[in-house]
Amino acid sequence: MSSSIIAIGTAVPEHKIPQPDVCEFMAKAHGMSGKDLSRLKALYRATGIEQRYSAIADYAIKNPENRTFYSQNDRLDPFPTTKERSDFYKQEAIKLSVRSAKNCLANTMVSLSEITHLITISCTGMYAPGLDIDLVNELGLNKDVERTSINFMGCYAAFVGIKSAHAFCAANPSAKVLVVATELCTLHFQNKTDEETLIANAIFGDGSAAVLVGNSGDNHKTRKLKPLAFHNELFSEGATEMAWEIGNHGYEMKLSAYVPDLIEKGIAELVGKLKAKVSVDTIQHYAFHPGGKRILEVIEKELQLDKTDGWAGREVLKNYGNMSSPTVLFVLKTLLDNLDEKQAGEKVLSLAFGPGLTVESMLLEVV
Repeated sequence: MSSSIIAIGTAVPEHKIPQPDVCEFMAKAHGMSGKDLSRLKALYRATGIEQRYSAIADYAIKNPENRTFYSQNDRLDPFPTTKERSDFYKQEAIKLSVRSAKNCLANTMVSLSEITHLITISCTGMYAPGLDIDLVNELGLNKDVERTSINFMGCYAAFVGIKSAHAFCAANPSAKVLVVATELCTLHFQNKTDEETLIANAIFGDGSAAVLVGNSGDNHKTRKLKPLAFHNELFSEGATEMAWEIGNHGYEMKLSAYVPDLIEKGIAELVGKLKAKVSVDTIQHYAFHPGGKRILEVIEKELQLDKTDGWAGREVLKNYGNMSSPTVLFVLKTLLDNLDEKQAGEKVLSLAFGPGLTVESMLLEVV
């Protein structure tokens, strides 16, 4: 592969919500007290998350009468409909997407007129004309830009976007591909107390990340990441452990506590297959999608890594939570921003997971 990730830009909503504030909001919504409240607080402490960002201000508002999205009572009754949430997504997702795209291109010598392909990624909202067309109009991209939309694939979708971008670059040496992944996960809070829903409510946040992909001969910045190989596998026995469906009151996430166990069983073999594709033995850097603290722990255990090896994923989890598709791009940006020319040629292993149960892997080289 000759193309590289030239730049990464990120953006988050204005509302930064400390994790204890989210817990307090959820406890009131669930009507929890006593042992149930103690267990909820323990769950939130165990996430490894200190704060998350949301396009919805209500999660940090103490007085229900000041809410603007949810009903103005502790039980949130009546609950927002899927239509109301979809309207909110259409209004807010484009704002985040524009910001992350501009932040990405600001770090390059590429102009908006040079973008030949646009790939948009999201699993928390859909409409038509969609986010891709809104981005063309808001950014002022060429009207003949090639557009691709990747929808409802979840946390691993950024890998699919990057693979698609590199395929476009292989077919067209002058291609400049802008990949934009945007999710408003907190828009789909569900007021249920089953274990899967409580876990989902405790870890997901909102964010957007944009990546510019072009051929490596383009001299746009000092540090780039060049993909050397991709490998994905489907662990079908985990198909029911992670799911994302449209309900009457938003999108309903099922995230089982058994997901880390499923990942643990097959991750070492998968990584071995990835490394074998390019005969790489030594890896110096790691960029794991922080689907949750436990997922990071089992990856490190199975790959015989120290906690400090996965520092970038832990940093993103602590400060942003799991934002679904853009999260691993936040991790890659965190890692990239801390590299210098002395680390040219070193290798990066990146992993992400999603419904299916799907595991995506990517091996990159620091350029």
